[in-house]
Amino acid sequence: MDCYTCHSNQQIPTLPPRELIAVDDHWRVAHAFDTALPGWLVLVPLRHVTSIADLTDAEAASLGTWQVRLSRALRTVTGCAKTYLVQFAEKEGFAHVHFHVVPRMPDLPDDRRGPAIFGYLDTPEDHRVSERQQDELATALHAQLQGS
Repeated sequence: MDCYTCHSNQQIPTLPPRELIAVDDHWRVAHAFDTALPGWLVLVPLRHVTSIADLTDAEAASLGTWQVRLSRALRTVTGCAKTYLVQFAEKEGFAHVHFHVVPRMPDLPDDRRGPAIFGYLDTPEDHRVSERQQDELATALHAQLQGS
């Protein structure tokens, strides 16, 4: 399968915590796998869609709610000052619409703010957030989302 997200979505509910922070009828939340920034989340629709304009009304109706809920959970769990929300879906194998929900920490260096935050993505494996740490964050975020 050429679509990483669709392949992962087919694995529900056997995904590890980092890949299944939350799920509903339309969306799944996962921790980004290739990031050096703890708490970098990805919000993906459960069905294959490559353009925001092609979201169903039901998917669109819950999108904003998810973005706010995830931002609040990240603030509580990571202590971030705010979150960045970004959507491109252009990389080969990742054309499936997905929204990056990125914690912007209070001590983030000036040269990594705004679009430069993407310097923390696609990092070498030895600089990435470990799967163990991703799972720990996922468990804490899941609990926070359940309580909100």
